[in-house]
Amino acid sequence: MAGARLRPWRFSDAAALARHANDERIARNLRDTFPFPYTAQDAEFFLSLVADSPRDLFLAIEVGGEAVGGIGIHFKSDVRRRSAEIGYWLTPACWGRGIATAAVRTLSTYALANFDVCRLYAAIFATNPASGRVLEKAGYELEARLRRSIVKNGQMLDSLLYALVV
Repeated sequence: MAGARLRPWRFSDAAALARHANDERIARNLRDTFPFPYTAQDAEFFLSLVADSPRDLFLAIEVGGEAVGGIGIHFKSDVRRRSAEIGYWLTPACWGRGIATAAVRTLSTYALANFDVCRLYAAIFATNPASGRVLEKAGYELEARLRRSIVKNGQMLDSLLYALVV
């Protein structure tokens, strides 16, 4: 990842996290649990949450020594125990530089090599084609359009299911 790296979140990332995450262009394409506006208190809550997560992976995307985005793997259980969901966001100042694609590719390779999973997937908003391109460049394939499966800002939207299966 030229100029970028993945690393664990640190409590010292709170100010950078609040600054970079506080952008409506990011929040409009993420679940409602990702707030907007994104405050210092939201950053502290998130960092405390991930510090206590024994199972899932939550990593910062760092550029120039600063956390400018996040990426994570959420492992499933029961009959879906060999599947995991990947999610990510990146500050708009870093869009279009291949950073998100490299982060998805790097974390996907790591997860498939180090955990008992054979399927990684992401369900993105159909209104976010850039995220689809990130996934496709990282080797994911479009599996399905889930019609009217998301409610965001009072609108019913389709989602697109992408997967990387080995």
